[in-house]
Amino acid sequence: MNHERSRALYDRALSVMPGGVNSSVRATIPYPVFIERGEGGHVIDADGNRYVDWVMGYGPLLYGHDVPESVTAAIQSAAADGPMYGAPTEVEVEHAEFLARHVPSVEQVRFVNSGTEATVSAVRLARGYTGRDKVVIMQGGYHGAQESTLVEGDADDPSPSTAGVPEEFAKHTLPVPFNDPEAAREVFEEHGEDIAAVLVEPILANMGIVMPVDGYHETLRELCDEHGSLLVFDEVITGFRVGGLSCAQGKFGVTPDVTTFGKIVGGGFPVGAIGGRAEIIESFTPSGDVFQAGTFSGHPVTMAAGKAYLEYAAEHDVYEHVNDLGRRLRKGITEICADQAPSYTVVGTDSLFKTIFTREGPARSDLGECCTAGCRQDPDCPRYEYCPKTGADVARAGTDRWERVFRQEMKERGILLTGNQFESQFVSYAHTDEDVEETLEAYKHAL
Repeated sequence: MNHERSRALYDRALSVMPGGVNSSVRATIPYPVFIERGEGGHVIDADGNRYVDWVMGYGPLLYGHDVPESVTAAIQSAAADGPMYGAPTEVEVEHAEFLARHVPSVEQVRFVNSGTEATVSAVRLARGYTGRDKVVIMQGGYHGAQESTLVEGDADDPSPSTAGVPEEFAKHTLPVPFNDPEAAREVFEEHGEDIAAVLVEPILANMGIVMPVDGYHETLRELCDEHGSLLVFDEVITGFRVGGLSCAQGKFGVTPDVTTFGKIVGGGFPVGAIGGRAEIIESFTPSGDVFQAGTFSGHPVTMAAGKAYLEYAAEHDVYEHVNDLGRRLRKGITEICADQAPSYTVVGTDSLFKTIFTREGPARSDLGECCTAGCRQDPDCPRYEYCPKTGADVARAGTDRWERVFRQEMKERGILLTGNQFESQFVSYAHTDEDVEETLEAYKHAL
C-alpha cells in the first residue's frame, strides 16, 4: 500500500499539533493513517487505501459509517432547526426517558459532553453525596483524562501516572487489582469510612478486554452497601454495546448506584452521561449542591442522534447481528491461534474482540471446548491460571510485537485495528460475513 499522503499530512500536523494528533492514542507507529471518509464497515484513507475498519471510532459507531435513515433524518432535522440554544429541548427529555426505561440503575440522567466529563462529574458527585474523599479504582482501568483516576501504584502507595497531577490529588485514590476480591476487602477494612465510591469498568475494556471472574462485581456491591459507599460502573465503552439495551450491568445482573456513559449514547457525536438513583443524581445543581454545568451539555443534535440510534436498536436485530459476527470472529481467531500461536489469548464478548499476545499457557488443542469464542475466566479451563485477569497481566504480554509487527502487517492486508494491544476492537451493524472472512484470512498470514 502507498501511504505517502498520510505521511505528508502527519509531517504537517507535527508542526501545528503536539505529537501531530489531538488524542494520544492516535499517534500510531510509524505514523497515523489519515482517514478521508467511511463507508459502512470500511474506511478509505487519504491515499485511497480501503480497510475493513474494526476501530469504529473507538466504540461509538454501532452502525458503522452509514447510519440508518431514521438516524440521518433525526440529525438533519435537529441541525436544520438551529445549532444549539443554551436552553432545554424536548429531545433531551425523551432521550433521558429512554435510558431510564432500559438501564437497570438509571432513574435520572445528567448529560455532558464526553466520557471523561461523565467520570469527572461522577467522582465529584460521589464525594459530594457521601461527604467522603477517597475513591477506589482498578489497576489497568481507564476512566478518562481526569486527575482523580490518572493514578498508579497500589492503595498503600498511590502516585500520579502522568505529569501535571499533584501528589496531593493521588493520595485520595486507592488502586486495587481487578478481579481480586481479597484486595477489595482489605482496602475497605483499612479505609472503608473514607471511601466515597468504587469506580470500575464492568469489563476492563481499555486494557485488553478482561472479563470479571465469577462473583467479583457482587463482592464490590456488598462492600459498598456495607460501608455506605457508592458503586459506580463506568459503561462509557460497554454501555449499549455489551448486554444490549440493559448494558453490561444487565448482562452481569449487578446494579450499580451510578453509571457513566459515552460513545454510543450520543450516536457518534460528542457525549457523556451520568445516570443513577434519583436521590443521588439530584445532588447535582440546581437541585443539589454538587456543581455541574456545561455550555454544550444536552446538545440538541447529539440528543437527536443518540435517541434515534438507540430507538433503531430497540426495533431491529442489531445486537443479534453484531454479537453473532463478534462470536464468529473470536471463534475463528481462536482456531487460528491454536495452530499458529497457541500461547495467545483471544478475549472479548458481544461485539468486542481482541487478541492478547500472552506468553504462557497450555496449547489451544489441550483446552477442549473451553472458551472457544473468547476468554470467559472459567476456573475449569486449563488456561485459567495463565489468562489475563488484571491490567498487569495484559501489560506483561507482547505489546511491542502487537504494535510494531502484527498491526502493521494487518494494515498492509487491508485490516485496520486499534493502535495498541490494550484498546478494544468493535463490530458494527454494517460489517458483513465477508469482512469477517477477510479478517481471518489476514490473521493467518499476519500471525
